Amino acid sequence: MAKDSTTADDKRFLRRWDAFMLRSQLDLPVHLLFAPTASGFSIFKLAITASAYLFTFAVKKLYKMIGESELILTEQGRVYHINLAKEHLAETVITVGDPDRVAEVSKHFDSVEFRTQHREFVTHTGYVGKKRLTVLSSGIGPDNIDIVMNELDAVVNIDFESRMIRQEHTTLNIIRMGTSGSLQADIPVDSLVASSHGIGLDNVLHYYQLENTSHEKELCNAFIQHAGLEGQKIVPYAAQGSAELLSYFDREYHRGITVTCPGFYAPQGRVVRAGLQFPELVNKLSEFRFETHRITNFEMETSAIFGLGKIFGHRCLAVNTIVANRISKTFTKDAKKSVEHMISHSLEIIEANF
Repeated sequence: MAKDSTTADDKRFLRRWDAFMLRSQLDLPVHLLFAPTASGFSIFKLAITASAYLFTFAVKKLYKMIGESELILTEQGRVYHINLAKEHLAETVITVGDPDRVAEVSKHFDSVEFRTQHREFVTHTGYVGKKRLTVLSSGIGPDNIDIVMNELDAVVNIDFESRMIRQEHTTLNIIRMGTSGSLQADIPVDSLVASSHGIGLDNVLHYYQLENTSHEKELCNAFIQHAGLEGQKIVPYAAQGSAELLSYFDREYHRGITVTCPGFYAPQGRVVRAGLQFPELVNKLSEFRFETHRITNFEMETSAIFGLGKIFGHRCLAVNTIVANRISKTFTKDAKKSVEHMISHSLEIIEANF
């Protein structure tokens, strides 16, 4: 039997060639071309040396191999910021803003199989009963959500070896568990809110091709007119969360629209020393109604999660515990207890239904 002279580089190329052939729907027995000649070199290896640049250009041009500068991977083959590969990620993902809250969620797991941290992105993956879950910290704000949502999608829908989109799409369940401010007098501190829609006052989704439904467009237009934002510097967008996931969060959860702000102070109507450009915005948020919907709360992540989830084809939901009521000017007396109740109750629902 002839000795196998196929090198590691040959094998790596073969995997990429197989992906190329699969996409081309061709059936070329390329492995036969690696049979060694008397000189010890394969005919195909000699041929590929001459045509490598042309072949690489053709594949990138026709099949959109994702460049190294566009999707950054580590030496371990993980996506850069969140430091994950496909085997590390469950199909149900809980996002939290605070890195320290990851452990507050995973302490409820029966087992934890994987832990990692890179910058503010902390991840634990494990099991609650037979349900595999990942909890990941996003940090604060829609700009961080841009990183997290893109990289979560890349982990399951991009082949990191070939840098090509996988043929079979994987849909994630992505559930934010956060803290938030109530915009309604009848939603007091320590209440739970599950978001039906997100209205974004940030600009992240304006950089993407977000295809809204007619209902989302009507909601957004009604909000812009109500808030007096026609022609203003703020250009809102709207995105609906997963109605399927929302249906499980009924008892104890208020439902409504969550407004996502790009900052904590002036964007949420807070005055410390700087004046406000839109001093009536908070009141207008509280008064807004559209069909059976009203704005229940605001924070800094939900609309970006919903919008990017819609673009990437994932099911997304946001649940928040209310730590402040901006109408009554009250703040929770025990934020840790309020967050713990949200986590434990929401995990029970996830384990039972997902």
